[in-house]
Amino acid sequence: MQDAVNMLMLICAALASLAFGVLVAYGVCRVAFAKLRQHAGQIAEQRATAQIVPPVSQPDSL
Repeated sequence: MQDAVNMLMLICAALASLAFGVLVAYGVCRVAFAKLRQHAGQIAEQRATAQIVPPVSQPDSL
């Protein structure tokens, strides 16, 4: 009987460890994508407000 309880405890501990790892990975991904979204917003804002400078023409001297 004691062996069955130990085995059940071992299985529960392994499943809890896996669940914790999945939750940590989920949190890391959420934070990373939030930072990526913030960075993309900053880039889009910079591109929207950037002034378009016409190219400088080179003189024709051959």
